[in-house]
Amino acid sequence: MVNFTARFATAQEIVDWDDHVTANPNGGNMLQSASFAEVKSKFGWTPRFLVLEAPGVQPSFNLVLEKSNGPLGKLWYMIKGPDVAAPEHVVPAADAVTRMIKERKLGVFAVKIEPDVLASEETHRLLTEGGLVKTFDIQPNDNTAVLDTSLDEQPLLRSLHSRGRNAIRRALREGADAQWVEPTDENFRIMYALMNQVQDRNAITLRPYEYYRNFWQNFVDAGQGRLYFAYEDGEPAVGAFVVSYGRKGTYKDGGSKPRRKQYGDSHQLQWKAILDLKQDFDIQEYDFCGTPPASELKNSEHKHYGLGLFKTSFTKTVISYVGCYDAVVDPARYRVWTTVGEKVARNLWDRKHHQPFY
Repeated sequence: MVNFTARFATAQEIVDWDDHVTANPNGGNMLQSASFAEVKSKFGWTPRFLVLEAPGVQPSFNLVLEKSNGPLGKLWYMIKGPDVAAPEHVVPAADAVTRMIKERKLGVFAVKIEPDVLASEETHRLLTEGGLVKTFDIQPNDNTAVLDTSLDEQPLLRSLHSRGRNAIRRALREGADAQWVEPTDENFRIMYALMNQVQDRNAITLRPYEYYRNFWQNFVDAGQGRLYFAYEDGEPAVGAFVVSYGRKGTYKDGGSKPRRKQYGDSHQLQWKAILDLKQDFDIQEYDFCGTPPASELKNSEHKHYGLGLFKTSFTKTVISYVGCYDAVVDPARYRVWTTVGEKVARNLWDRKHHQPFY
C-alpha cells in the first residue's frame, strides 16, 4: 500500500498554487484553485493548503476549507480531493491527513473528502472498509455530463448528440447572437437575474449575489473565467459563466429567460464558449457541471430533469463520482456532529447568512 505523508504547503508553493494543482494526478479542479480559496475565505471558511506525498508517487496539492464549530472544534472539507492517481490511494491519503491533524493537535474532529474517483460498488467497498464514512453529497457535479474536446472543430461538432448538433447548426443558420461579454457589475447583475429565472423553474436555491460576484470576478481576474450572453431583440436572453482550469473547461453557472423565440440560442452559446476555450487554453474536456445520475436521466420527476436533457444533448457521457465521505478524527465529537451538531450548524448558518453552510 502507498504510504502518504501530509504537510502544509510552503509560502512559495501557495504563491504558485494553481501551477501545482493543475499538475495533480487528475489535473486538479477549479474548486481547488487559488481563486476559489479566496472566495470561500470571505464566506466563513479558512483556506488551508495541503500537500500529499509518497515515495514514487506524484505529489498532490489539495485545498482544504476549515470552519470552526464551537466546542466541537474544527471541520475540514477537502473539496474535490484528495486528487490521487487511483482509488486505492484515497484511504492512505486520508489517513495521512488525519495522522497529521493528531500529531499537530490541530483541533479538527473530521475531514470531509470528495475525490473525483468514479463511483462503483467496488470503490465504495474499498473506501468504507478503509474506515471512511459515506455521507451526503455536496457539489452539483458529482453526477455530470463530460464532453471530450480533444477533437478539431468539425469532428467535434459531428461527435455531439444529434439534438445538440442540429440545434447549433440551426442557430448558426438563423444568426443567433452569442458573445463573450465584458465582466462588468451590470453584466454580472444581468447574469444573476437570468439565473434567478432558472431557479424558479428548477427549484435551485441560489446564494446571494455577492457570492457569485466574488466568484466570477476572481476567476476573471485570474484569466480563468468568462461571461457569455446570447441575445434576443438586443437583450441578453441566455447567460453562462465558464471556467478554464488546467486541461478542463467547466460550465459553472447558467441562466435564461423562458419562452424565447430563437431556437438553439443556448446551444450556440455553449458551442462558442467551448470553441473559445479550446482555441485559447487547449482544453481537453468540458464539464457541463451537473445532471441527474445516469439511471435518472429519463425520470421527468427529477428536479434536474430539464438540465439533464439540455446537457446530454451535447454528450451522452454521464459519469458519477463517489461523492462525499468523512474521515473521522475524533469519534466522540464526530458522533455529536452527525446526530445533532451539523443540523444545528447548518440551520444557524442559513438563518444568519441566507446561503448554504458548505
